[in-house]
Amino acid sequence: MNAFILMRVAATEHGVFGVLIHNHIPFAVTLEPEDKNNQRKISCIPAGVYYCEPVNSPRFGWTYQIMNVPGRDHILFHRGNSERDTEGCVLVAESFAELNATPGVLGSAHGFTEFLEKAGDDLFMLTITEHDS
Repeated sequence: MNAFILMRVAATEHGVFGVLIHNHIPFAVTLEPEDKNNQRKISCIPAGVYYCEPVNSPRFGWTYQIMNVPGRDHILFHRGNSERDTEGCVLVAESFAELNATPGVLGSAHGFTEFLEKAGDDLFMLTITEHDS
């Protein structure tokens, strides 16, 4: 089974920033909403191990959904550049950046496409680890 690690590296008032790793190689960055106790649509999900399955989202097209998150559903990987784009999901991009003096991510189209290529068409395991305080 394919596996990814999302290593969260920084948490700010503008979101939780991470690095996405596949086969021991970091290849993309991530942005999630800040931690608000796993609240639907406004919080990152708890660190842990999850299965992700392919879905065809009406809004985002072909992507992956993170499954079995306690109290949550419809948590997707998708494109976007700032915390306001997440709605509780995980944005995948190529680099960290400042957008109008606000931390965010850039190169989302390319980073997300690379993620889809590495994920393939099957279920995969995602391990999310927390940043060091």
